[in-house]
Amino acid sequence: MKEYWTSLASLLGVLAFCQSLMQSIFPPELRFAFLKFFNRIFHLFSTYCYFDITEIDGVNTNELYNAVQLYLSSSVSIAGNRLSLTRAVNSSSITFGLSNNDSIIDTFNGVTVLWEHVVTQRQTQTFAWRPLPEEKRGFTLRIKKKNKTLILNSYLDYIMERANEIRRKNQDRLLYTNSRGGSLDSRGHPWESVPFKHPSTFDTLAMDPIKKQQIMDDLLDFAEGQLFYQKTGRAWKRGYLLYGPPGTGKSSMIAAMANYLGYDIYDLELTEVHSNSELRKLLMKTSSKSIIVIEDIDCSINLTNRKKNSTNAVTQKSYYDPETRTGSGSGSGSGEESGNGNTITLSGLLNFTDGLWSCCGSERIFVFTTNHIEKLDPALLRSGRMDMHIYMSYCNFPSLKILIKNYLGYKEEDVNDDVWKEMERVVDKAEMTPADVSEALIKNRRDKEKAIRELLDDLKSIGERNVKNGKLRGRNGNLTELEIVVEQEKRAIVDSQNEEDGNNNDEAEEEEIELEDNICKTRED
Repeated sequence: MKEYWTSLASLLGVLAFCQSLMQSIFPPELRFAFLKFFNRIFHLFSTYCYFDITEIDGVNTNELYNAVQLYLSSSVSIAGNRLSLTRAVNSSSITFGLSNNDSIIDTFNGVTVLWEHVVTQRQTQTFAWRPLPEEKRGFTLRIKKKNKTLILNSYLDYIMERANEIRRKNQDRLLYTNSRGGSLDSRGHPWESVPFKHPSTFDTLAMDPIKKQQIMDDLLDFAEGQLFYQKTGRAWKRGYLLYGPPGTGKSSMIAAMANYLGYDIYDLELTEVHSNSELRKLLMKTSSKSIIVIEDIDCSINLTNRKKNSTNAVTQKSYYDPETRTGSGSGSGSGEESGNGNTITLSGLLNFTDGLWSCCGSERIFVFTTNHIEKLDPALLRSGRMDMHIYMSYCNFPSLKILIKNYLGYKEEDVNDDVWKEMERVVDKAEMTPADVSEALIKNRRDKEKAIRELLDDLKSIGERNVKNGKLRGRNGNLTELEIVVEQEKRAIVDSQNEEDGNNNDEAEEEEIELEDNICKTRED
């Protein structure tokens, strides 16, 4: 045994002598060149190539690193053996990730790739304006050389898109409002935000199920229609006009749209916007995948029907007149500066929704709400600006059943058939808004039978009073929703045409009278 240890020590001494001899004979530069040459020979015959994605690119954060980390989190939770858990700020879920120096296999279009999360200690701290982390992190991507083109052209773009989707899904949605007086926040942004926690969904929305499904299908077609909008040469945006009596669920509809698509909401307060240029700047600072809302647009600023406002004026200015477009003209329809310094014009708002500036972002929805559609200018209502008009009606029988299910937990079989039939008979005559029905159910939610009984009594009494006072929308209160839509939109759009025709007729009559006077004077001469 002693001889064994003696021989082992002698061997180690010989190796150490050879190593020192090699270092003295071959300088470091020569050894480095040899290793570099050996690596080239190795990679020349290897079927794989490698790509390093570091966390820090110089002194800036590498966005691709964060995207890969998020992308792998969607599959790591299933395939990984050792995981790291994180939860970001404003996030409602926990994200899984690869642990240090762990690896995972991914597949894209039938191609298999290997990801390895490499973490090493940083040797020296170089000078920088901000200190670098002590650990040097990065991902190494191993692929076959024959798949290099596919990976670089498609796979990395796919990772960026998936990471954005995961980030938006994990992050809480935000509700923005423009700062008072156009001021900027601490980051120089004109929007202030709070987490959006509204629980409204299309399942809880009191609306006819068929109409709800049409709206949901339209929203889904829009969200998945990027290629369609590119092919047709249209800006990737869509406008919705919500109109109807107060308390019919217009705000709840907006919240349901945001929750359905996962979009942020920008609640634009027009009274705090002082000029058209400020309106454009606010639009430029909105993000994609968002809903831009102007509630009660007929009450925000004076943007009502130009032709109605000009009937009492001596001269009627056209929308295309320069004075009207710049806001320097006079008259109620020109958008002149008011007492609060607001100089937004109708032209500025139209360009905001459908002009060149409206396409500075993508995948955005414009939603306007109003209680009086007939007060809005027809230019705001046309397709391309407000593509879909949604009438938020009084509570009908299908929406009544939804409210009873939401507030009392009753299904259709839990209520007596005779009660359902009686409600169906009187609900249209009562013309109660969903807000009124909800309040009637909330105050008696502890006694469900009493809530049903009192709701039915309210429907009957209000319906009888409406019939007696003649306050129904039509004969016996049976005016259909389609007829209501046609009536109100016709009042808003056709009135301007009739008034224009009337003005043209007045001008023709004046010309005819003037011609007759000239003929009479000629005869007298």
